Amino acid sequence: MKILTLLARHGIAKYADALPQIDALFARQMPDVAHECVVADNSLPLGHEEVLVGGTRLIGASNEAWEFSAWDSAVKYVGDRLHEYDYVHLATSAFRQLYVKYLDRFDSRMLCLARGRAAAIGHVDYYNEPVVLLGQRCQSWLRTSFVMLAPAELALLGSFVSVRGGEGFFSGRPQSPFLDTAPVSPGYRRNILGWLTGDGTGQDTEWHSRFRLDDSSLPYFESKALAIFNEQMLSNRLRAQGCAVVDATWLAARASQLAGVPLAVPNWRVQVSSRDTDAAPSSILL
Repeated sequence: MKILTLLARHGIAKYADALPQIDALFARQMPDVAHECVVADNSLPLGHEEVLVGGTRLIGASNEAWEFSAWDSAVKYVGDRLHEYDYVHLATSAFRQLYVKYLDRFDSRMLCLARGRAAAIGHVDYYNEPVVLLGQRCQSWLRTSFVMLAPAELALLGSFVSVRGGEGFFSGRPQSPFLDTAPVSPGYRRNILGWLTGDGTGQDTEWHSRFRLDDSSLPYFESKALAIFNEQMLSNRLRAQGCAVVDATWLAARASQLAGVPLAVPNWRVQVSSRDTDAAPSSILL
């Protein structure tokens, strides 16, 4: 099996050990995989290219939409060689933040179950209730800090960036940062404000980098909100093109039970309620 990691980062002031941690994960959990890596650093100018120790390629990338535009830069750099791999592995330098137990479930046996299928594998997160973004009702998404994706599905996407710029979304006022007409439901607005600046989304989990929303932090809030929208829309778009969004913990349990490929991947509610750790409360799945 051949896997190409596209690691998005913004310099090495934070998460400087992300690349060696990814190399160690593959060596420990997937020693039989032929693994290569391209680091797309959006603190470096487009056109920058160098080879790091071990053969990893480091390129400059666009920071227009944070990691999503960085991955676009990496895909353009790799070009048609993407189709030489069984999986393209999307990762960010913050992949070991918050809940990380699902990372231990990645191994060759699990990935073989979905190899060659229209599938994206990672950790499925969810809100307590559905929200609406750009007219689409949604409740769950793949955490984009660590995702295994079929190269054919990546090609169908065209770009990882779904929302470019904040026009039509933001008011410019920290007291009420979203426009009344923004294509974001009230519940989604509360979730974003709670996650970035408050006590979370009602699931007893808080973001590690919460901040006070004021005039000085408003640009960062808007950029981070756009990243959240792009993360949600990536899952929405994958589902729309017929790609199964697969929870890694659920799939790993199936790998220990099945000798072949599952006939079908159930919806996200079945997956998160039946995974053997971190199962969702039934009240959320009604």
